Amino acid sequence: MEHTVEISSLVYEGYGLGRLPDGKAVFVPFVLPGETVRIKIREERKRFAYGELVEIVKENENRILPKCKHFGQCGGCHYQHIPYDLQLKYKREIFIEQLRRLGGVEEPTVEKVIPCDQEWHYRNTLQFHLTPDGELAFMNAAQAHAFRTEECYLPMKEISKIWPLLTFEKESGVNRVEIRQNDLNDVLLKLEGNQAVIPAIEINSSISTVHISSNDQVVIGGDGHLILSVLDKEFHVSARSFFQTNFVGAKALVDTVLELADGLSGILMDLYCGVGLFSSFLADSFEHVVGIEASKSACADYAINLDSYEHVSLYEGTVERALPAIDISPNCVVIDPPRKGMNRFAIDGLVEKNPPRIIYVSCNPSTLARDVKRLMRSGYLLEKSVLVDMFPQTYHIESVNYLTRK
Repeated sequence: MEHTVEISSLVYEGYGLGRLPDGKAVFVPFVLPGETVRIKIREERKRFAYGELVEIVKENENRILPKCKHFGQCGGCHYQHIPYDLQLKYKREIFIEQLRRLGGVEEPTVEKVIPCDQEWHYRNTLQFHLTPDGELAFMNAAQAHAFRTEECYLPMKEISKIWPLLTFEKESGVNRVEIRQNDLNDVLLKLEGNQAVIPAIEINSSISTVHISSNDQVVIGGDGHLILSVLDKEFHVSARSFFQTNFVGAKALVDTVLELADGLSGILMDLYCGVGLFSSFLADSFEHVVGIEASKSACADYAINLDSYEHVSLYEGTVERALPAIDISPNCVVIDPPRKGMNRFAIDGLVEKNPPRIIYVSCNPSTLARDVKRLMRSGYLLEKSVLVDMFPQTYHIESVNYLTRK
């Protein structure tokens, strides 16, 4: 069934909000506020529905022509139809709405929004699925199936050169491909598959190649890691380890965290510390740094990256299990969790430590709002937030948030 609806606002996850004739909320992608659109219902639930855009009846005057032919089909970009300055405006509004509605923060203070000076070709990592014919593919916007990819304007230069040249045989066993590069144009190719058999591979290039199946990892060629640089520091990052996918944005994140931690000393705890991005820059300011990380690969990288510091400790394990076992009282805690945020046991362990300052780096305003609400109930105040636009053309919102104990 099709409906004609008016879009009142943009909401998180790339949707515009409209109302069906019966008043039910409907979420529609690739639209703008003020537009009248014809949609068909893709999924209907008790209190809301998801719609697919069929036709724009009345267009927002700010709408622009998307750069990529896959826009509207691909699930990777959500805002190519919006001028970049307006993307930032909408992200700020959505961030504030999430904190108010989900976090109970009456008047969120967004101190500033730091734009990315590269609207395109900023990603240092790109992931692909494979079609049944072995072609590189992205997931469509409804996440229902993978489609053959012909162009993408988000990855950095070397990735953009390499990915169109990759092809795989149907029987290769590879089902996921990741390409990562550094500023020196060194490239790491990660092949993931369900089969333990390593596929035969021919690469007319000096790129490093790693095959991963379950818990097994084999370096087929080159190294199993890359050296990635942020500001004046180099980081050993293995194939299985996470690293910020935008070097420009990573610099802004580090600068913001350093600014918020300026003047602090004593004991620092770095939760979900990864390969040690924040620990490395903060170690000179604190007498003791304690990192907690669940990823074995990231822990190994952290040990390499922080090897020159004798006052740095690392605990391998989940935050909720490690915190109660560490008998220290931190002066400041930096948190950089995955998109799902912190679970309630991790929040409980953090509150038990009673740090006077918390710097929460978030890539998901909805889970941030939930966690901030729990922290406010335990006596913390969200003083301010800084938004860092790590992902132009998408709905993703990265933020650095400063909380103090009342």
